[in-house]
Amino acid sequence: MRFLETIDRDAIADLLGSDEYFWLDLTDPGPDDAAALGEIFGFHPLVLEDLLKRRQRPKLEDFGDYMFLVYYGVADGRGGAVDEVELEEVHAFLSGGYIVTAHQRPYEVLAEARQSLSSQAPRSEQFVIYRVLDGLTDTFFPYLDRIDERMESLDDEIFERPLPAQLEEITALRRDLVSLRRVVTPQRDLLARSIDDILEIPGLEADSRNYFRDVYDHAIRISDQIDSYRDLLAGSRDAYLSVVSNRLNQITKQLTVVATIFLPLSFVVGFFGQNFAWLVRNIDSPAAFWGLGIGSLVVSVVGLLLWFRRGSYL
Repeated sequence: MRFLETIDRDAIADLLGSDEYFWLDLTDPGPDDAAALGEIFGFHPLVLEDLLKRRQRPKLEDFGDYMFLVYYGVADGRGGAVDEVELEEVHAFLSGGYIVTAHQRPYEVLAEARQSLSSQAPRSEQFVIYRVLDGLTDTFFPYLDRIDERMESLDDEIFERPLPAQLEEITALRRDLVSLRRVVTPQRDLLARSIDDILEIPGLEADSRNYFRDVYDHAIRISDQIDSYRDLLAGSRDAYLSVVSNRLNQITKQLTVVATIFLPLSFVVGFFGQNFAWLVRNIDSPAAFWGLGIGSLVVSVVGLLLWFRRGSYL
């Protein structure tokens, strides 16, 4: 099996003439590359137009001798911090004599697949297609694992000390999961209905059905994980709002207690500030001042504290 990274007309013509299976992988192809592919392989003009467009829905179109596939993988699915999800859109032409892939940036997943196939000769052409689909599908797992770890730490942080930044992060994670779901769901459906179509491509041997079923199983797991994580994030958001509400209620209760304690103090101080004749004539010694003046304040505060404690307000 041969691997090409540029459009070499002579090499491609020799490979097509000798019926040797090869993989042409292109990075950021332009209009000239699309025109060259049309001349060499006879691809349909509409397919070449789609080749230059991005943000397409995952799909598999049958053109008789070849199929055109649009499939997504996670560009940053190899580790690192959870950040805004970045998807890599891969266009592929599948045939019994070749596979042509095109993507916007260098993609490590496809490079690893080529390296693996070069070190060990593939058992069939279909196995090459399987390795491409399997590699792209599995890029979702590391990213979802990082989201899972982040959700666990978020829950701990929320119950320890809720902050507005945590709610913003929950919203961002849910938005990323929505972006993933937009491509994972149609890819899962594509694999469910199109495995037999891929196996019937002229020139391929139908010996890899179980491998494609494995890719479909991975797509189902990814879809289920995304749905469950969205539910968990909704629970985390509700937990954040609940904790914030409980803390607000606690603060409100404490402020109410303080205000209630100062209410009789204000009354007593205001009452003694009226300068009634009896008060002027009778509070004429330190004992009277401490007993009637300060004593009444202390008694009111102690009485309210005992009442609050007995009513479980403190």
